[in-house]
Amino acid sequence: MRTLLFVVALLFPLAAAAEQVQVRQGELVLNANLVKAGDEWASGPVLLMTHGTLAHGRMEIMQSLQGLFAENGVSSLAPTLSLGLSDRAGMYPCETPHTHRHTDALDEIGLWLGWLKGQGVEKLFLLGHSRGGNQTAWFAAERPDPAVRGVILIAPSAWQAGKWEAEYRERTGKELEPLLQQAQALVDAGRGGTMMEETDLLYCEKTSASAAAFLSYYAPDPRFDTPSLLAGIGVPVLVFLGSEDRVVEDLPASLERAGERDGLRVETI
Repeated sequence: MRTLLFVVALLFPLAAAAEQVQVRQGELVLNANLVKAGDEWASGPVLLMTHGTLAHGRMEIMQSLQGLFAENGVSSLAPTLSLGLSDRAGMYPCETPHTHRHTDALDEIGLWLGWLKGQGVEKLFLLGHSRGGNQTAWFAAERPDPAVRGVILIAPSAWQAGKWEAEYRERTGKELEPLLQQAQALVDAGRGGTMMEETDLLYCEKTSASAAAFLSYYAPDPRFDTPSLLAGIGVPVLVFLGSEDRVVEDLPASLERAGERDGLRVETI
């Protein structure tokens, strides 16, 4: 049934009535879309969903899944990661300077988890798509919470030493290592907020990014490889792969290297 719901969500997007929720994180206003499966929605289960790179909580796959889950009695909350911007909505504009970091999402997942628990929710599942899948797994592995009963990862990102350097060179025509050294030198000097101009970051070309932001997305770290995190997650994990997915095409091999673990289920669409 879960596999079927996912396929239908991709092929037949549904619109669901969503209630906008806002919380504050310091000076930032954070947004999320709450879809309730009924009046007693807080009795659970409730899904906390994290979107992919530079995207938002109302992107097509998030809307579709929220609608389908609600039809099947499951409520969900789909936050839009702030990425350092207050009251953010829609895709992150590439011309806007980047000061956000990959692991900022972990703090925001934790904030929304706390908000849901404050609403009386006791049975939660975490769901993440693409980069959000890695951030969700990272959170589940390093910040376990007894309210979280399981983790669902949809085409989560994977990492392999040397591959990012080759991809960055192919996409931008630039070598990644000198840029990492520049960013690291600035961070070590206490100048992590210094902007690196005319820099390619993620999907954005010739943008500006702080040294700390650049390092957070490109400095080698095995935790970027989602399968390597699975052994540290103490609840059942369900992973969805796409047989024709060329964005994370190395994910199946990475899962195989990580090996089997109790409570792990992998479904290929």
